Amino acid sequence: MVAVCRVEELTPGESVRFFADVPIAVFNADGEFYAVDDTCTHQDAALSDGFLEGCFVECPLHAASFDLRTGIPASLPARRPVRTHPVTIEGGVVHVHVAAQELLREVEDVA
Repeated sequence: MVAVCRVEELTPGESVRFFADVPIAVFNADGEFYAVDDTCTHQDAALSDGFLEGCFVECPLHAASFDLRTGIPASLPARRPVRTHPVTIEGGVVHVHVAAQELLREVEDVA
């Protein structure tokens, strides 16, 4: 579990990036917090630099869109999901439970 920031530091519509085994982006989507790997699965672009609309983030490079709740791409050109990570709030601090890399491989094998 990684403490990322205080709740009030990440206002609705904003994101923050941190590094674990890969870069991870945490988004505040209208008061709900989501964490995904910060690299678009289509090309090397930071999703934390993208456009947030509801529970979807649009990649700033080619406009692929991902559902922050599931990581599943909602539009082309992305075809593979981004890895999601559970988020909890404890004592006013946003914590991310970094998912194991093996889980991403399992999802890719199913897709």
